[in-house]
Amino acid sequence: MNKLVLATGNVNKVKEMKELLVDMPLEILAAKDYQGLVMPEEDCLTFAGNAAKKAEVVSAFTGEIALADDSGLEVEALNGRPGVFSSRYAGEEGNYEANNRLLLTELKGFPPDKRGARFVCAIAISIPGDQTYIVEESCPGVIAESLRGEGGFGYDPLFIYEPARITFAEMSAEEKNKVSHRGRALRSARKLLTRLLA
Repeated sequence: MNKLVLATGNVNKVKEMKELLVDMPLEILAAKDYQGLVMPEEDCLTFAGNAAKKAEVVSAFTGEIALADDSGLEVEALNGRPGVFSSRYAGEEGNYEANNRLLLTELKGFPPDKRGARFVCAIAISIPGDQTYIVEESCPGVIAESLRGEGGFGYDPLFIYEPARITFAEMSAEEKNKVSHRGRALRSARKLLTRLLA
């Protein structure tokens, strides 16, 4: 059975990815399963660039197929920020509370019709001896005026998925995976993997 290494150190992403790839004919591993593997700095200016960089480094180190994502939030009123800096928007990498607080501060006073945003997810699949393949998907929404919900992670408590009128953090994992940027991108990645492994 082919191995697939998830090129991320984010345990929340590993959980979501495993749920969406669960019945693929692959042994799914995470970067943390490989001692000495150091994830590269995410210093590219696009989601696709960062995803490709991570997938290629992990594939080269492990000799296995690697899948990496880079995702983030683009807010219209902030000219697309935080974008590729979403996880370190407030400075410290992965400080969800500080990031959400900063976003609310920057959007203070903006009415609902000026709070449009979208989550973007680029997924890269790197295959040893082959090339790196990219899929990219997005999910539109609106930024709430206060935190709502206990689920999810990152900006989920602020991101309202308009058809459901609730935030990602108010959804079950199953509901979120059906509509989210990462869910959509992983479904596209599944189709791509199925073709590549045929």
